[in-house]
Amino acid sequence: MTSPKTIRDPLTDQMLTPQNASLVIIDFQPVQVGSITSMDRRMLVANVTAVARTAKLYGLPIVLSTVNVETGRNQPTIHQIMEVLGDVRAIDRTSINAWEDEEFVAAVKATGRKKLIMVALWTEVCLVFPALDAMKAGFEVYPVVDAVGGTSEEAHRAGLQRLLQAGAQPTSWVQLSCELQRDWNREATVPGFADIVFAVEGH
Repeated sequence: MTSPKTIRDPLTDQMLTPQNASLVIIDFQPVQVGSITSMDRRMLVANVTAVARTAKLYGLPIVLSTVNVETGRNQPTIHQIMEVLGDVRAIDRTSINAWEDEEFVAAVKATGRKKLIMVALWTEVCLVFPALDAMKAGFEVYPVVDAVGGTSEEAHRAGLQRLLQAGAQPTSWVQLSCELQRDWNREATVPGFADIVFAVEGH
């Protein structure tokens, strides 16, 4: 076998690594999940939970945000995600565009990572708006296309197209997991990797 004995520099690698990326989760709250029509909601929740588990497994910094919880107009992040994230504190906002919230932007910058893996509800709003602003600010954005959803298939598709035209790099949750693992010889994370990927995929 010809697997490399030394890995590429994980900080400068053009691909996602546990050392150069962070995860941003925006507005996965009950009302938003309940309004998704672009994909099956149970699959959406399973996929975004797999993304959260993957981020925890590889030690990625995680920025979590909600909207209108403190005002009483909305509920916190769904329990499936919070059971994975544990004590990660949500940054609550009133702004529809998370990038217009100073605490949110400060938290993203504090990760020290320029590659942002992003999931948000809805695709066409709470993903697109901060992703566009993040790219303008010099970040690389990787929307996880099968872990986000829109109010319609057309809205979801248009949102992703707008991001792609602006330079975002789409990924899927399985692709993300494999990109972070990269080599079966990285044995410390193999059990967790296999548990996440094969449990959800049913193999």
